[in-house]
Amino acid sequence: MSAIISISQLSKSYASGFQALKNVSLDIRRGEILALLGPNGAGKTTLISTVCGIVSPTSGQVTVDGHDILKDYRAARALIGLVPQELTTDAFETVWATVSFSRGLFGKPANAAYIEKVLRDLSLWDKKDNKIMTLSGGMKRRVLIAKALSHEPRILFLDEPTAGVDVELRRDMWRLVRSLRESGVTIILTTHYIEEAEEMADRIGVINKGELVLVEDKAVLMHKLGRKQLTVQLAEPLATLPQALSGFELSLAASGQQLVYTYDTQADNTGIAPLLRALENAGIGVKDLSTTQSSLEDIFVNLVHSKEAA
Repeated sequence: MSAIISISQLSKSYASGFQALKNVSLDIRRGEILALLGPNGAGKTTLISTVCGIVSPTSGQVTVDGHDILKDYRAARALIGLVPQELTTDAFETVWATVSFSRGLFGKPANAAYIEKVLRDLSLWDKKDNKIMTLSGGMKRRVLIAKALSHEPRILFLDEPTAGVDVELRRDMWRLVRSLRESGVTIILTTHYIEEAEEMADRIGVINKGELVLVEDKAVLMHKLGRKQLTVQLAEPLATLPQALSGFELSLAASGQQLVYTYDTQADNTGIAPLLRALENAGIGVKDLSTTQSSLEDIFVNLVHSKEAA
């Protein structure tokens, strides 16, 4: 599949010396949904802001469908729609006016039928004559999306699209993203919600401290992230692991009062049932069971450490 966005050795440093991006190289495929994951301050917003022309790069090159973002910025930006995290202007404008105005900024002729379709798709039609200042936070987020779609872009950037929004809007967002992808729009979203990436993305990129740690197909990465721990609270502490349990990935914790079993949630058989049978056969009493999964922050740390060690 051909790349619609090519990013090569992109870096961004500020006068303070802070390096927000460090030699990022990435090809974004035409028609895909790419999720960029990373903790706050990782460089996600800086990366998409640079591609969209809001932030000037220190070095490197970015092309959008063959157009250099610096040398041919008008053509590049005409292809892009951006949904930022916050709406900071247009408070006194109506929904219809601000979305129509956004379309005009890109030199597109008026198209009332298209604007109506966008507003209806985003459940904004009944709010079209309302001033933005009167809308709820969720409705304002919908307006941001409508503005980004007003000029019929072929690439859509969503910066933390569901941060702090209700479940209904999140589901509407996922539904809209899928329909846009089906119409041929390439979508790049930044998020720190792993379930959001799992729900929508074809590929997932992980950014940490300005570096692109990895980019992989979702299925591959989900397999890597699908490790979970079962903590078994024992009735009596163990000094060592019995030979009968040697076939399981176990470790002793809490002075022998706990067994910690690490397993793969994506596997056909997690091995939990055989483990519990083995404990019973070995005469080891169980008081309680609990499961935990690494947080996204933990996963990032592990990815970064493994990258440094490679």
